[in-house]
Amino acid sequence: MSAVQQPESLQPQSNRVFRSILVYGGYLAGGIAVVGMIAGGLAAGGIGVLSALIGTGMSVVFMGITAGSILIANRFAGTAAAIGAFFGIVLGGWLLKFVVFLVLVVLLKGQPWVQPVVLFLSIIAGVVGSLIVDVAVIRTSRVPYVSDLSRNPDPKKR
Repeated sequence: MSAVQQPESLQPQSNRVFRSILVYGGYLAGGIAVVGMIAGGLAAGGIGVLSALIGTGMSVVFMGITAGSILIANRFAGTAAAIGAFFGIVLGGWLLKFVVFLVLVVLLKGQPWVQPVVLFLSIIAGVVGSLIVDVAVIRTSRVPYVSDLSRNPDPKKR
């Protein structure tokens, strides 16, 4: 089988970790959205609610791009020739995040329907929260440091 079409048993064990990060990140985003909408609504009315939702959405997209790009790149893991593809996909995801962030900052700057403080605090809550989720999931995961799979996955032929 090629590195792209690995059966689930040969997929990197880190896939489970990044899927958990995406799931818990979704829960985090829901909590930030609720708290942000309440606080933004109290501070700036409807504009604050919209700003909290935009900031939360930006955080979710950026977190999803990171974990998603690693999950996609893991499909190419397994051969020495695919190392470049793995790092190219991950680096491309980070560059995409950077460009999207800059475009959104330019587009949202000075808009009358955005409350900048609520937007900023929502983004910061998403960034800090996603870091906490990453640490919590990775800290509790049980992924070996060294792969136990050889080139031949048949244990009789090791």
